[in-house]
Amino acid sequence: MKRLSGLALSGLLLAGCATAPAPDSLVVPPPPEPVAVAQAKVPELPGGMQWLYGSAEGASASIQTYRAFERYVAAAVRNRPRDSVVLEEGTNLASASFVNCGNKPFAVVLDADETAVQNQGLEYALAARGVATDRPVMNAWQNAPQTAAPAMPGAVEGLRNIRALGVTVIFNTNRDTPTAAATSATLNSAGVGPAEHLKTLFLRGDVDGKSGKDGRRLHVASRYCVIAMAGDQMGDFSDLLNERSLTPLARRQLASTGRIGALWGNGWFLLSNPVYGPGLRGDLDEVFAPENRWQPANFLETK
Repeated sequence: MKRLSGLALSGLLLAGCATAPAPDSLVVPPPPEPVAVAQAKVPELPGGMQWLYGSAEGASASIQTYRAFERYVAAAVRNRPRDSVVLEEGTNLASASFVNCGNKPFAVVLDADETAVQNQGLEYALAARGVATDRPVMNAWQNAPQTAAPAMPGAVEGLRNIRALGVTVIFNTNRDTPTAAATSATLNSAGVGPAEHLKTLFLRGDVDGKSGKDGRRLHVASRYCVIAMAGDQMGDFSDLLNERSLTPLARRQLASTGRIGALWGNGWFLLSNPVYGPGLRGDLDEVFAPENRWQPANFLETK
């Protein structure tokens, strides 16, 4: 028997390996089909936020209001009014009466949020979550000094000029009392201060322990001749306009007629806030009075 050389033996072994089927364990499966990954949907930004925080129209309306506010205050300083623009305790909207000024020093009273400062950081956090409100998020925002709360357009210059007239600027906000230090720091950081708790800053529960603002307004009016007020909600002027029994149209009627209607731009100055608040309520029938409902002739509803 002939002995195969080492080289020949190696060749035979390699040939056998080349022709022998591979074990099942060595079969490589085809790569899996790619899995489509759903992209996170960016929450749709409400139109009110677009208008108030991002639009030229929103900024211009704020500047316009502050300029009118400042001009009115300057005129009132030159010609001292007999009465403050704060409603007397126990009065009603139909026959409104006001706190007498006497010789008290001048002051203006205004809200903080969306009146002096914009809560852009907070509203961004809510919009990114796709919610209108979230109490823990709001608490976290209000309990810390915020630099992401820029002044309302026109506020810094307007309030600075009002103070230069010798008029005290007082903030009356429904932020909770424990946020006093953070709220003061936020207002001061935005350039609309100084704001000092219980002197030029009053919060929910101060003075009378209530959530309504009338008690705080009366407290200020007992010490100052309040010649003008500014805010973004009816409650920044009178709690009577926030009575829960009022329908949207009844509330609108009370605010826009009589002695109350005469105050807008004439002591009371409203900044637009289409983002939140009691003004944003009412269904189709509650918002549109029967005499204002219209449909085109021969209207065919399409499905």
